Amino acid sequence: MKTLLIIDVQNDFMPGGSLAVPEADKIVPVINNMQHKFDLIVAAQDWHPKNHISFASNHDGKSAFDEIEIQGKKQTLWPNHCVQGTKGAEFHSDLNTQRWEAVFRKGTDKTIDSYSAFYDNGHLKSTGLSGYLKEKGTSQLFLCGLAADICVYFSIYDAFKEGFACFFIEDASQPLDSEGFKDIKKKITDLGIQIISSEAI
Repeated sequence: MKTLLIIDVQNDFMPGGSLAVPEADKIVPVINNMQHKFDLIVAAQDWHPKNHISFASNHDGKSAFDEIEIQGKKQTLWPNHCVQGTKGAEFHSDLNTQRWEAVFRKGTDKTIDSYSAFYDNGHLKSTGLSGYLKEKGTSQLFLCGLAADICVYFSIYDAFKEGFACFFIEDASQPLDSEGFKDIKKKITDLGIQIISSEAI
């Protein structure tokens, strides 16, 4: 079964949002136009409590994009984003969600960040996505969304480790840091994962 995983196409990551990804809104029509090519469509949604440990506002004297250490792991501090129940946490209003069968929320534990759609950053808790996809019979998993160099990349890595045949749809994704994304793309191809365009599906 050919499955599409759409990651974090939410208002706070759009231009004007609290953690804006450059030109993020450009991927919305691309994602809409390719959905008919898939047997199964699921999405991931950043869904943070307002006291989340990754928010700079919850650390005295710290600013957004500072780096600290939490439980022995490096943690980038972010602007408050995708707070549960807020407009910023909602999916972009132009995104076609009619064919989506499930949404997996991540980052819900205030004590640990969660970039991947599959696990938190410490791999302590699963979102249940892997088991769901295997139960559904997913053979090929196509990933896209925001941000390409963070949540999409970590989701690709975990999907690969879970045994899925993965494809990264580049024109349906946008990175937060386009320069650093060059290294991320090399990591993706080094895993043997194909980087494709939506037209090639």
